[in-house]
Amino acid sequence: MGQTLQNDDKNPLLIALGENVRALRSMRGLTRKTLAASAQVSERHLANLEGGQGNASVLILDQIAQALGCSLAQLLGDETTSNPEWLLLRELLSHKNEAQLKQALGALRTLFESQTDGAKKHISLVGLRGAGKSTLGVMLAKALAYDFVELNGVIERLAGCRVAEIHALYGANAYRRYERRALEETLAHSAPSVIATPGGLVSDTASFNLLLTRSTTVWLQATPEEHMERVLAQGDKRPMHGNREAMMDLRRILKEREAFYAKADVLFNTSGKHLDDCVEQLQKALHTP
Repeated sequence: MGQTLQNDDKNPLLIALGENVRALRSMRGLTRKTLAASAQVSERHLANLEGGQGNASVLILDQIAQALGCSLAQLLGDETTSNPEWLLLRELLSHKNEAQLKQALGALRTLFESQTDGAKKHISLVGLRGAGKSTLGVMLAKALAYDFVELNGVIERLAGCRVAEIHALYGANAYRRYERRALEETLAHSAPSVIATPGGLVSDTASFNLLLTRSTTVWLQATPEEHMERVLAQGDKRPMHGNREAMMDLRRILKEREAFYAKADVLFNTSGKHLDDCVEQLQKALHTP
């Protein structure tokens, strides 16, 4: 028989979870007995869960969420469950197909872009390492008489150390915070810039949304083989060091990020193209002089 936890020993996550379950049950006018029967869990188990003592499995939580007619995220209490507006938006967008969601995102982006200061004046290059963001970025900036900004350089200036050291000393979350600060600072810069972004920026949806809203974004595409060849040609052996499955990893990363990269304003394939031709064609794609 497990020992009951005292109040001081309760896990904050379990307490919050219990409060969410109790609030959702009350909102729907359900008794604990009724909810327990509908979710096919014992009433005692549900009572422990609501009291912040339940160490429930994900499957049981999913059963309770289904019985309450809500998502598992709402049961756990993420930020999109914090007020009625969020919940109504979630409900409005649920079960919509890809085309409808894209239309809704475009409408929202247009709405909020109209509230920002003027038109997009920056051009941001996104894509995996080896896409040519730095090389093409410098050339494009020169052709347009724009400033060129390597976002990693801004991150390192703000942190006072190299990117690798940020990850090693402070972790991925700290790096994302510096990345967001660097992006905000760069986008606030008055002079038009071509910005070369880190490949993983799309993994932070808040930063990527900011980039999409405040700049014209270009996804520089290439085949996985070309990505790898270009990185190795630059003298960077890290992709292959101690990793016999580097190409498989690269393909997996590209597949996971592809849907986000595809949200860019311009999709530009650099495969098999000379650098000068890329710059010229990219200017045409961007409708710039």
